[in-house]
Amino acid sequence: MDSQQTRSLAREAGEATLDGSSASLPTPDRATPDSASPDGARAACPVAVRMLEGAEPGLTAETRELLRSRLRTATLVMCSGFAAFLVWHAYIVSWSDPRWVTLFAAHAAVTLVLGVNSILLCRSCPISERSLRWHELAVFGLPSVFMLYFQYVTVNYMAAEYRMLPNFTGHWTMLIFTYAMFIPNTWQRAGIVLGAMAGASFLLLVGMIQFSPCCAGAVNANASFAVQTFLSLTMCAVAGTMGVATIGRLRREAFEARQLGQYHLKRLIGRGGMGEVYLAEHRLLKRPCAVKLIRPDKAGDPKVLARFEREVRTSARLSHWNNIDIFDYGRTDDGTFYYVMEFLPGLSLHDLVTRYGPLPASRVIYLLRQTCDALGEAHAMGLIHRDIKPANIFAAQRGRQYDVVKLLDFGLAKPVSNLESGSQQLTQVGSITGSPQFLSPEQAIGDSEPDSRSDLYSLGAVGYFMLVGRPPFDYERPMQQIVAHVRETPEPPSRSQPDIPGDLEQAILRCLAKSPSDRFQSASELAETLDACAASGSWGPADARQWWRDHSPGSEACREHAADAEVH
Repeated sequence: MDSQQTRSLAREAGEATLDGSSASLPTPDRATPDSASPDGARAACPVAVRMLEGAEPGLTAETRELLRSRLRTATLVMCSGFAAFLVWHAYIVSWSDPRWVTLFAAHAAVTLVLGVNSILLCRSCPISERSLRWHELAVFGLPSVFMLYFQYVTVNYMAAEYRMLPNFTGHWTMLIFTYAMFIPNTWQRAGIVLGAMAGASFLLLVGMIQFSPCCAGAVNANASFAVQTFLSLTMCAVAGTMGVATIGRLRREAFEARQLGQYHLKRLIGRGGMGEVYLAEHRLLKRPCAVKLIRPDKAGDPKVLARFEREVRTSARLSHWNNIDIFDYGRTDDGTFYYVMEFLPGLSLHDLVTRYGPLPASRVIYLLRQTCDALGEAHAMGLIHRDIKPANIFAAQRGRQYDVVKLLDFGLAKPVSNLESGSQQLTQVGSITGSPQFLSPEQAIGDSEPDSRSDLYSLGAVGYFMLVGRPPFDYERPMQQIVAHVRETPEPPSRSQPDIPGDLEQAILRCLAKSPSDRFQSASELAETLDACAASGSWGPADARQWWRDHSPGSEACREHAADAEVH
C-alpha cells in the first residue's frame, strides 16, 4: 500500500458507520495492527502521545461522563439527606434564638444549592470538565462550610449549657466517604481534598478550645479528646484516600482490559456464530468504529479462524461506496483475532421492514439498485457473496446521505475461480451455505458451486421481502424453506400488495427463477432493468433524508447484525 493510499484510508477510518455481520476484507499481507494499518500509520508517528486526550485513562470523554454520573448520584444522595434533616431541623429549631434561625437558613440554602445542582447534572446537555469541577466544589464545598458552621454553633452551645464538647467525627466521616466513593480522582487529589475536610474540622475544634473560655472549660476539653478526634479524622481521610486509589486502579485495569491495540471497546453491539462486535473508538483519532473479534476459546476448529481471516482478506479487496470498509485487523497477545470496520448508523433491511412494514416500490428500487453496484464489484473480482439476506444489507446514514446501502457479511464469500491458490477448503463439498429463507436452489441442493446468479436469486428474495414484508417462502422449519426454493414457484408479490408495479414484479420474479439461465445474468443487467422501471427515480436522497427525519430512529436505530448464518 503506498503512502497516498495509507493517508486516504486513515482519513476515512473515523467516518464511523455500522457493519452488519461478517464483512471481510484483507489488508496487505505484510500489514500489522500497529504499524501497517491505516490507523497504525497515524499511531506510529513519534509524537508525545501522553499529551493527547485519551492516550491515558485520564479525564477523557469517558471519564468526564463517569464523573458526571457519579457526581449526579452523590448530589442526589446528599440532597435527599440534607432535605430529610431539614425537616427534622425545622421541627426542633428554636425560632426565638438567632443562632439557630441562622443555622436553619444556612441548612435550607445548602439543600437548595444541592437541588439545583441535581437538576443541572440530570440534564442531557454536555458539561465541560471545568463546569463539572465547579459542580463538585459546590456539592462538597458548601456542605463542608455548613458543617463547620454547624460544628461551631453546636460546640459553643454544648460547652455553655452542658460543659461537654460533642464529637463530630461521625458527620465528617459520612461526607468524606461519600466523596471517596462517588468522585473519580487520583489518590493525590483525593488526599488533598479529604485531608482538607478532616483538617478543617480538627483545627476548628482546637481553635475553639484554645480561644473560647466556655469550650476550654468543658469537662472533656483535654488532650485525650483532641488526640482521639485527630486520630479518628486522620484514619477516615487515609482510608478514603486509599479507597480512591483502589477504585482508580480497578478502573484503570478495566479500562485497559477494554483496549485492543489503539482501539477502546465501548460496548457489545452484536454477537454471532463467527464472533462478537463492539462499538469502539480509536484512542487517538477519537472516531467511532466497529471491532469484530473472535476469541481463542471460540475457535476450537482451525477452520473457524481460517474463515474469519478469509473474511477480512475478501472484504479488503472491495472499495465500492456500497461495500463495507475495513480499516485494520490483527491478533492480540492472547490469540484473539480482530478486525476494525466502519460503524454505520441506520437499520438493516430486515429491521427496516420489521419495524415499518413493506416499503414502497420506488424505495425498493433505490435500495436494490445500490446493492447491485456493490455486488457488481464483488462479482467482477470473482467473489460470490453466498449469504445475501435483509440482515446483511444495511440502509445507513453516511456523509449526510441517507438510505446509503452497505453490503455486509462476506464471511461466506467464495471465489469463483481459485483466486486464493493454496488456501484450504473451508466448506465441505455438498454442504449448504446461506440463510434458508433467501438461498438459491443451487445452494439448497448443494451439488454444484453457486455463481453470481445465485446472489441475484437471493437479492430477488430480498426485494420480495421488502415489497411484501415476508420472504418468498415463509415456512416455520428451515428444511421446508430449503425444499420450497427447489420445488415451489413463489406467489407473485402483487397478490399481497396489489399496488406493486408490474415491471418491478417481473424483475423480482425473474431473479427468483429456478434455473440460473432464466435469471438475470449479471448484477449490471438487473441494475439496468431496475433503472427502466416506471417507479425508478421516484425515490431519491431528498426523500430518504425526509423519511429518516420523520421517523428519527436515533440511537435505537444504531444496530449491528453479527450473525454468521451457515446451514450445514
